[in-house]
Amino acid sequence: MPNVPIHSVAAHPSIQARAVSYSLDLADRHGRTLTAAGLYISLVVIYGWFGGMKFTAYEAEGLTGLVGNSPLVGWMYTIFSVRGFSSFLGVIELSIGALIAARLVNPVYSLAGGVLSAGLFTTTLSFMVTTPGVLVPELGFPAISVAPGQFLLKDIGLLALSLWIAIDSLTALRSTRA
Repeated sequence: MPNVPIHSVAAHPSIQARAVSYSLDLADRHGRTLTAAGLYISLVVIYGWFGGMKFTAYEAEGLTGLVGNSPLVGWMYTIFSVRGFSSFLGVIELSIGALIAARLVNPVYSLAGGVLSAGLFTTTLSFMVTTPGVLVPELGFPAISVAPGQFLLKDIGLLALSLWIAIDSLTALRSTRA
């Protein structure tokens, strides 16, 4: 077998230093844009997935314990059937996702989507107080159940993301008008 020298990046520290410097420069120049795009896309995917599931019997039945115990939205079952309300909610969620995605067209759409999204997650967080089985008293404070407790708890982060999208969109609107 011939003797062929193998060179590695570690053998050339200047190449390694340039690669790190280049990566940091890219992150500095494009990091905020990529992060913002990732945040918008993540909420659009969540709304697309959750909204699409609202049209299934499985999801509609899964909502009854949350919605039925809520004074904010429980009354909706007097207007809609269980499936009807779930489908209505699916249309709302898909619409919010579309508004957030429409940031590419005009930030006024994602501003509306972010505000509506914040309202929706505020509503779902209220279920933590109204839904039986969220707290696990035998384990003491702050124990909450996996479902529905921890399932609802994630909405704190989604509420924060919704508010961030609304503020980011408002900032973009104001900078285009200035």
